[in-house]
Amino acid sequence: MADPLAELVTLLDLEPLEVNIYRGRNRDLGSPRVFGGQVFAQALVAARRTVDGAREAHSAHGYFILPGDLAVPIVYFVDRLRDGKSFTTRRVTAIQHGQAIFNCSVSFHVDEPGFEHQDVMPTVPDPETLAPELQLVREMADRIPERLRPVLTQDRPIDFRPVEPIDLFNPGKQPALRHLWFRALGTLPDEPLLHQAVLAYASDYGLLPTALRPHGIGYRTPGLMVASLDHCLWLHRPFRADEWLLYVMDSPMAAGARAFVRGSVYSRSGELVASVAQEGLMRLKP
Repeated sequence: MADPLAELVTLLDLEPLEVNIYRGRNRDLGSPRVFGGQVFAQALVAARRTVDGAREAHSAHGYFILPGDLAVPIVYFVDRLRDGKSFTTRRVTAIQHGQAIFNCSVSFHVDEPGFEHQDVMPTVPDPETLAPELQLVREMADRIPERLRPVLTQDRPIDFRPVEPIDLFNPGKQPALRHLWFRALGTLPDEPLLHQAVLAYASDYGLLPTALRPHGIGYRTPGLMVASLDHCLWLHRPFRADEWLLYVMDSPMAAGARAFVRGSVYSRSGELVASVAQEGLMRLKP
């Protein structure tokens, strides 16, 4: 059986086609379109491949333009906008079928000291006391449509452990707040870019569905259309994606068929290592 983490690492290792041009493959996660976290993470990797020297990404801001086609590789074009003394800026455009499906701006910064403060990590149960989400999904496999069952119950490269698990098919109304432990299932190489890319990949997982909780609607409710419109990630400190990280997500509002969600990612020792924000489409048709 293939190693899911090795497959994810391969997925994030883009093929260089020309100077500033890269190609990435896709992974089917049970959605009719390419998972947004995959495109975001691959764009981050493409941008970093064009940066010289020891400076890592500190922020990335992307817009999802068109749904990604799972059957077709994605080509990433990188524009080298600026190489400064402290900051480097790149713009990445993801192309399929001759059209832009995603664009992203990424900024890189040299390591330097400065003032420090942060929010306190909330107190939640340890991940070892919680059931893996995959185990919970497999326990309700008989309720998953047969065509999706093999995909949704397949082994995963990342272990997600929800602090407040819900019934995916009958969630009931809940506060728009979610706590989720996650880590890569295995040991990753020490390359900082790979750990950033894995976090970027995971940061889109379950983020927008947080906004569904106050409405008692499941992610796979018939007639529901949910799609990420943009995704923003700020990387504050070094971290390891193969060690437990706590993802705290909340949605302060939804209106006009759009929802706003945000997230904070903490190391197990309590350091705030990343912040996330996203607006997404939430449309329910009869």
